[in-house]
Amino acid sequence: MTTPLPYGSWPSPITAEHVAAGTTPVGGGDFVGDELWWLEGRPAEGGRLTVVARRASTDEAPREIVADPYNVRSRVNEYGGSAWAAIPVDGAPKLVFANFADQRVYLAGAHGGAPVPLTPESTGEGGDPQLRFAEIIPGTNPGEVLAVCEDHREGLRRYIVAIPLDGSAAENAGRLREVTPSSRFVACPRLSPDGTKLSWISWEHPQMPWDGTELHVAGLVDGRVATEAVLAGSTTESVLQPEWLTDGELVFASDRSGWWNLYAHTLETGQQRALCTLEEEFAGPLWSLGQSWYKVENGHSLLVTHGTHGTSLARLDMASGELAELGLPFTRISPSALRGNQLLANATSLVEGDGLRLIDLETRETENVSLSLSALPSPEALPHARAMEFATADGSPVYAHVYNPRLGEHSGPAGEKPPFVAFVHGGPTSQAFAQLSLSIAYYTSRGIGVVDVNYGGSTGFGRAYRERLRGQWGIVDVQDTVAVMEGLVAAGLADGNRLAIEGGSAGGWTVLSALTDTDTFSAGISRYGVSDLVGLVTDTHDFESRYMESLVGPYPEAAELYAERAPINHVDDITCPVLLLQGDEDKVVPPAQSQVVADALAANGVPHAYVLYAGEQHGFRRAETIVNALETSLGFYATVFGFDADVPSLELGQQAS
Repeated sequence: MTTPLPYGSWPSPITAEHVAAGTTPVGGGDFVGDELWWLEGRPAEGGRLTVVARRASTDEAPREIVADPYNVRSRVNEYGGSAWAAIPVDGAPKLVFANFADQRVYLAGAHGGAPVPLTPESTGEGGDPQLRFAEIIPGTNPGEVLAVCEDHREGLRRYIVAIPLDGSAAENAGRLREVTPSSRFVACPRLSPDGTKLSWISWEHPQMPWDGTELHVAGLVDGRVATEAVLAGSTTESVLQPEWLTDGELVFASDRSGWWNLYAHTLETGQQRALCTLEEEFAGPLWSLGQSWYKVENGHSLLVTHGTHGTSLARLDMASGELAELGLPFTRISPSALRGNQLLANATSLVEGDGLRLIDLETRETENVSLSLSALPSPEALPHARAMEFATADGSPVYAHVYNPRLGEHSGPAGEKPPFVAFVHGGPTSQAFAQLSLSIAYYTSRGIGVVDVNYGGSTGFGRAYRERLRGQWGIVDVQDTVAVMEGLVAAGLADGNRLAIEGGSAGGWTVLSALTDTDTFSAGISRYGVSDLVGLVTDTHDFESRYMESLVGPYPEAAELYAERAPINHVDDITCPVLLLQGDEDKVVPPAQSQVVADALAANGVPHAYVLYAGEQHGFRRAETIVNALETSLGFYATVFGFDADVPSLELGQQAS
């Protein structure tokens, strides 16, 4: 038994460099001939994303298909998604991808060579690309691909476009063919097996894709939509991920029952049937394009993900509605490609972390294709995740994952409880899953507890739970987080005098709202957090420009409510120390949102620090930023909570860059 040490000062083997260097973003993959192709991040190269490949039957080192300076990332809806596809060209697999800097689509060979542009340069006023592309799929003929196009040239339109693979549109935008009518938002283009019909979803302002979408199906004549029909969806029904079973039958996810369940539609009869009705989610929020929650296995079964606190993989018999669990050791899973009995899926393991897995559906054997964590710390330095349910004052449930401090046999002084940090996820329409996170372990292995809160408004627990936040952002999320922290104190797990809260983006809003509206917390960290609703509504990107209508109310009609809720108008009520972390190129939550809070805290003499990171957008991707943000956060807590950390304590009352 080791000597008790003050919480926060335990000798953790996990450094900030481990977190940054050891965490590689890993995206979805595909089967390409006898190879596996997948998306990987390069934190040491400014967060660049690339596509890599290796033979499926070997453990050889992967080769990089797209080299620096190309960055495989789309800006459609700003969050992008599905920015690449493997396409056969003249009998050989080629890579078609969207490049982040110019948003042009390029064609690259499987074994190197300079990528060839397929779409034209489209830089507009201010330097932003006017044409952006995502969710690339094979086209109606071998000489083209289809993609979602975001077109800023005259107003703003989105539609499905056909891009010729011969490069003729690189100099002539007229060679791009608009396949569908334009909508405010479009997603999920899917060609029928015979290539004669196209399905997709769309939605209009002020809906978000989890509020209401429509499922379209149309016949194609000369490569353009004809005889279009809306099969499902409305302003109050969210339809996601249509997939073709046959030329005459579609499967899709819908939350018409209050939960995202799966349904089938027969075109000939117009009949729809529920495939499995459970109070569980079979889909989730469509924040980025190309997300996948299930795969068509054959004409009789689907491979589906489902659950509440997390997701598991099961085989769904479409005739009986029965689920057969595959029993895989993951807390979250997202299938990306299926070939025979081989499945490529992104999955989260509490033992090995996030990564792309190759799963044999017959034997259940799993191969790690690429893991986000390049090296795992000693198991003794990793916390255990515990799903817990708490209750608010009115008895409403609140869900959370609790990570108690843990480092081998280390303990705190007798009679002392550890400080605890509430992690508040962004979105806010999103979900915290049980995970192996080095960012969490960075705290817990030093003696600081972490609780990941799924406040009302989070996904995973049905539409009614999601809509608890409707019109109540800044109220329900705060009350729920406070209820969780009070529950931890009451259970004897946390020190009620050393509670902190931190979050990014929408989570940063909850941080600032909690610090202005309650006295529960002794410290708060906001990463690129929302502070001024009016500023957000008038200075954010199109995808989220009407999001506030469901979370708060319509603007400017509800201007008084916006002013009442905005933390910036209540900074005088903040009395505890605050740390603000922000990227200077953030277009989702612009730097002004953090600067205005820093200025107000300085004017009021509240201890604080503001760190502005050059070259960072919404979410930190550069290794040096990740390291500095973590060490600064730990130094901040050391200053506030009075423990000796293995990083310098943070001097408050300053601004830095």
